[in-house]
Amino acid sequence: MDTTTPPPPAAPVGTAVPPAASVAEDKTVAIVSYLTLIGLIVAIVLNSNKKTKLGAFHLRQSLGLMLTLLVTIIPILGWILALAIFVFWIMGLISATKGEMKPVPMLGSMYQKWFGTAFE
Repeated sequence: MDTTTPPPPAAPVGTAVPPAASVAEDKTVAIVSYLTLIGLIVAIVLNSNKKTKLGAFHLRQSLGLMLTLLVTIIPILGWILALAIFVFWIMGLISATKGEMKPVPMLGSMYQKWFGTAFE
């Protein structure tokens, strides 16, 4: 007489991806968007395949920071602004790694308004 229990039935083909994998995918797009201009472009391509709110949020934040960085060609004032943008960039990257949709200080809410429909 066999007293072992049978294995559970296999999951049917085509089942949904577990939420943990989806969150990791969302965070990947968010984090990559902050990794240089090439990272932003890669994140845009990744987000176009599977659009997520977290990915779109951080794409808009990163795009805004990159465009604001273009202003830093002004001597002295530009350098101070570049330092502030670097700090904001670090804060955005930390927010992306935590999976949070927290705008960067001072400019983040404007980026969301200006680029509100981008990447969705």
